[in-house]
Amino acid sequence: MSTQKITPCLWFEKDCEKAINFYVSVFNSAPGSNGGSRIMSIKKYPDNIPNPPWPKEVSDKVLTAIFELEGQRFMALDGGPGIFPKSGQISLLIDCENQKEVDHFWNNLTEGGEPKAQQCGWLADKYGMTWQVNPKRLGELLSDTDKDKSGRVMQAMLQMKKIDIAKLEEAYNGK
Repeated sequence: MSTQKITPCLWFEKDCEKAINFYVSVFNSAPGSNGGSRIMSIKKYPDNIPNPPWPKEVSDKVLTAIFELEGQRFMALDGGPGIFPKSGQISLLIDCENQKEVDHFWNNLTEGGEPKAQQCGWLADKYGMTWQVNPKRLGELLSDTDKDKSGRVMQAMLQMKKIDIAKLEEAYNGK
């Protein structure tokens, strides 16, 4: 088994354990999933920290959690608010085989998320993570050497929140 040289670390202000359980369930319930997403370990902050940087009534915070989504390993933690701002400048890209898969990830990850952060297959979920839910077909259509066809696909995509493969195909075919 090879090890990853780089493991993305996801910083949560709170609800780290809820978030990673949610992500694992979304990926394991995806069409065509082999159920390979899993939580590997969760370590909690000790209860005896004298002056924690979070309210005393908050307990059970995750110091570190290691989990995998479709074989990609991540680390996550409850780091608290205000230290690092959330940024859409980095996102997690999900390559989808078909519209059913796009719909599954989009519908689950947008639930409770920020509607203003939904554009061209991008979204921010209820935990503040930014995702791109894109069908592989989008890349194929945009890569066509016929600039008119690929240009129409680009224009169609720019009007979408969730990517609709049928509408991309229509644009590609000039309909």
